[in-house]
Amino acid sequence: MAGRGVAERWMPAQLLLLWMLTSVCESRLYLMAPHTVTLEENSEANVSIAPSSPLNQSAVIHFNVTFSSKNCSCIITFPDQVLLPAAAASVGFNVTAHGVGQVTTYLLSNNTDLNSLTFRIHFMVVHSNALLVISQVIGWIYFLAWSVSFYPQVWENFRRRSVVGLNFDYLALNLTGFIAYSVFNVGLFWVPYIKEEFLKKNLSGINPVSANDVFFSLHALLLCLVYISQAAVYERGGQKVSCTAKVLLVFGWTFTVVSLCLAAAKQITWLDYLYYFSYIKLAVTLVKYVPQAYMNYRKQSTEGWSIGNVLLDFTGGVLSILQMILQSHNNDEWRLVFGDPTKFGLGLFSVVFDLLFMTQHYCLYRQPPQYQAVEEQQDSNCSQ
Repeated sequence: MAGRGVAERWMPAQLLLLWMLTSVCESRLYLMAPHTVTLEENSEANVSIAPSSPLNQSAVIHFNVTFSSKNCSCIITFPDQVLLPAAAASVGFNVTAHGVGQVTTYLLSNNTDLNSLTFRIHFMVVHSNALLVISQVIGWIYFLAWSVSFYPQVWENFRRRSVVGLNFDYLALNLTGFIAYSVFNVGLFWVPYIKEEFLKKNLSGINPVSANDVFFSLHALLLCLVYISQAAVYERGGQKVSCTAKVLLVFGWTFTVVSLCLAAAKQITWLDYLYYFSYIKLAVTLVKYVPQAYMNYRKQSTEGWSIGNVLLDFTGGVLSILQMILQSHNNDEWRLVFGDPTKFGLGLFSVVFDLLFMTQHYCLYRQPPQYQAVEEQQDSNCSQ
């Protein structure tokens, strides 16, 4: 009974709180429209704007252009404003594309109930919608090629029950690289605050990180952990991470911690801090293949290093660069290539080292040097 009395005394307060929350939610109206509108040059489209709930009074929606890759009228034309009638579900306006380029506009309203100050529409006019589709298909193909490229090495290790021939410096550096790359991709693709910082700094509104980049980096990180788990349980042959690799790793992670302190102290932006992770990945890509290539040279053999991994990695690298070139041509925006130095560098350096590994495997070290083992066996027979 006492509990029931307490509940009854608190009931009016709970109802009042619920009413206040409902009132606040209903008062926060906002506009809804496509975040990105892509058109082929010399084409037209109708774009709809809708309030989150019907308005009690009409509202005038103004278009405030904040970025244009060139003269806005040469790229696209649309009205300066549109009228959204009271109680209307939506209103549409016509857009005409003229030339290739990008335009970003904010939606502003004279209706104080509308929370529209942070909403923008990014118009992209491309040479060809077919090229756009081809670019997207290539993106997913290279994502698959790069992702599958990790599995031949896993199978090679499992089949031999050994990681002899797989350089441990490569494993350690590769893990660090994909941790950094995953942080960069996830932050720039999924974290709203970082995305907002990026759009303020890059008014073109084109995010260089796509969904396949995010899933590739996370998948690669998972497979790197699988490699390391195999190295922990399979025959290693006395291999270990070299002092040089340890120094590089300590330097990289020290730089990360110092940059984190600077970002927390607001000496650098969080976007800059995120880009530092991409530079770490790029630096790792520059050096991570060197220990493996040197080990192959010293052994005069590629045994233990999966050529299937190399071939798929080469395919992914070539397609990654091809996609960036197609996107840049289709958008007349060559900063797409250099706006994401990690992605471009990852593809370029992967291709260069893959060519080296293919040369080692198919040309220089086609037959593994087994004569030493034979001599040792003959010596043992003679001694008997």
